[in-house]
Amino acid sequence: MRNKHKILIEQLDHKLAEFKGASAVTIPEKGWIHTIRTTLNMTMDQLGAKLNKTKGAVQKIEEREATGQITIHKLKKVGKALNMKLVYGFVPENETIENLINFKAEKLARRIVLRTNQNMKLEDQGISDEKINASIIDLANDIKREMRKSLWD
Repeated sequence: MRNKHKILIEQLDHKLAEFKGASAVTIPEKGWIHTIRTTLNMTMDQLGAKLNKTKGAVQKIEEREATGQITIHKLKKVGKALNMKLVYGFVPENETIENLINFKAEKLARRIVLRTNQNMKLEDQGISDEKINASIIDLANDIKREMRKSLWD
């Protein structure tokens, strides 16, 4: 039977595949709300009317978004008022969750194996680079299979 975590990782990677290329999206300096509103030639008063807010409240909303201090709930409401929907998600820096796990597992395995080998060298029992690399690969595979929580320390 396949590892439960492996199936969950594959499912999550499949969902996140929709966001591929999203990391290239640059947030406008004044935020999306301001940029979209001004591009549509909509005044703050007009957006405020759609939100049942004052012009000053719309200005605060735009400022909060630009500084990253706005809630997701508020972004959804503004998106609806602009006849748009909010798209929200995380994009793995390593392209997939599986790549992220592989990277972290190898890094952890390398640290463990090299630390152990250093202790063995002190006792004049060090191993060759080839065996070190094989040990790292084996340990990384064990770490991935077990999905150790230490992967995230």
